[in-house]
Amino acid sequence: MKVLLAAVNAKYIHSNLAVYSLRAYARQYQGEIGIAEYTINQTVDEILMDIYSRQPDILCLSCYLWNISYVGQIVTEAPKILPHTEIWLGGPEVSWDAPKTLKRYPGVDGVMFGEGEATFLELAEYWQSGGSKGAKGDLSGIKGIVYREPGGEIRINPSRPVMDLSSVPFVYEHIGDFQNRIIYYESSRGCPFSCSYCLSSIDKCLRFRDTDMVKKELQFFIDHEVPQVKFVDRTFNCRHDHAMEIWSYIKEHDRGITNFHFEVAADLLSDEEVSLIRSMRPGLIQLEIGVQSANEETVHEIRRSMDLGRVRERVGQIRESGNVHQHLDLIAGLPYEGYESFARSFDTVYSMRPEQLQLGFLKVLKGSLMHEKAEAYGLIYQARPPYEVLATKWLSFGEMIRLKRVEEMVEVYYNSGQFRHTMEYLEQKFPTAFGMYEALAGYYEEKGLFGRQHSRIARYEILSRFIAVYEAEDSGQKKEWLEWLTLDLYLRDNVKNRPAFLGENQTTREEAAAFYKKEAEKPYYLAGYEGYDSRQMRKMTHLERLRGRLLVFDYRKRNPLTGDASVCEIKEKEQ
Repeated sequence: MKVLLAAVNAKYIHSNLAVYSLRAYARQYQGEIGIAEYTINQTVDEILMDIYSRQPDILCLSCYLWNISYVGQIVTEAPKILPHTEIWLGGPEVSWDAPKTLKRYPGVDGVMFGEGEATFLELAEYWQSGGSKGAKGDLSGIKGIVYREPGGEIRINPSRPVMDLSSVPFVYEHIGDFQNRIIYYESSRGCPFSCSYCLSSIDKCLRFRDTDMVKKELQFFIDHEVPQVKFVDRTFNCRHDHAMEIWSYIKEHDRGITNFHFEVAADLLSDEEVSLIRSMRPGLIQLEIGVQSANEETVHEIRRSMDLGRVRERVGQIRESGNVHQHLDLIAGLPYEGYESFARSFDTVYSMRPEQLQLGFLKVLKGSLMHEKAEAYGLIYQARPPYEVLATKWLSFGEMIRLKRVEEMVEVYYNSGQFRHTMEYLEQKFPTAFGMYEALAGYYEEKGLFGRQHSRIARYEILSRFIAVYEAEDSGQKKEWLEWLTLDLYLRDNVKNRPAFLGENQTTREEAAAFYKKEAEKPYYLAGYEGYDSRQMRKMTHLERLRGRLLVFDYRKRNPLTGDASVCEIKEKEQ
């Protein structure tokens, strides 16, 4: 019996942990189980052609918010070209309303709901023993499935008890199969919290993978120099001893290459954990922290447990060390959070200065408490995945549009990290950070700049023109903001075709020639460039005079967190 586990990922660099876990758990049948990973950037026709070429007897598809529309098209068309292939679905997007899924898609034979590993193993045993489409045996004893009987009746079997996470085999032995892909890893399942917008809160049975097993598997990633491992644990630091043991291990065994990503609750971080985090190599770990809202009434209503003052304290302590990328999240569209309230939440989180601030929008997920209370909250949301909110009792659709535009400005001018110094300068011109991004979005709208493809250089020029609205062209301020723009531009890229709006480089050809000649003879500011001549050094670095200081930008040495070039001030008397 030939089984195909198929996943439609959001991007090529992603991998689907679920399908690999299912196959690993059913190890005695691995020879009969294939895996196919696609992306939503491929056409449905292309995916169908590949599935057809594999001629599976059983097709199993993993369903999530980002791919359910594609999966729906696949399972609608696949039975036409593979009439004898049995089709099964699994994943969070079909687990909650599995009977409705079967009614919606007549070509689907069954749905696995809840944890899938043990269920898939029993189904594999059933398929291998001869049970299949047209010759079905008894499926009534397999827990965790909803299926269509030969007569068409839909049968719902009991749920399956949660499993021991340590019983799931390691899925990455053939690490070469994941080259240029993000590795996803879980050391725990379940969530200790009850946030009303999240499906993870439904699984209250929090359990952990054996720590010695975790260490062994993390060592495998370190040894194979995997660029990034993303932990999918919902709140990694919810158990102090577990977090400390794993963080201590990766610090001790770090080889300077692998980065580990964790979702954490910042207010749960202990002094011991913060101290350990601050002692790590820059870039060893990165933290994602969900704040969601600074409105106390909102936080209480969504059943979220959070000490905002403690979050601010912990984020600040980690930021102070300069070694960890912190990504903080906000959600627009939550109950009791209107436009002005959200603006205050934004300013609160922005003041913490994370490396990234994600302004997300509420997804009204089926099966969540938020979905149950949608009418009470006046939630209007899209019927199609990802069921994003359009309006609430507190936030109109027009205000949601304004927030969408602010979100784009934050992505371009803050989260990219490419305009950091200029934006810090610009903040001084506005009462609030939110007001600044709101004004910038208004400028984009007024000038018809939304919906266009802009190069990075063009974004700098647009920002320059925007600043000019608030600064007189003939004032001394113009030179200052252009210097900040110049600094930001050359921190990221050794631009050889200098944009005209920045003006001429204030470094003369003569002093540049003298600097590189001296460095070629005996590198001092450009240590590590031994063996290069002055012409080669000039191509690989950049010299710029800013705010009266002569600076050399070294692109071979970059900040592991920001990607900025190393900058060194040249003591001109030494030249």
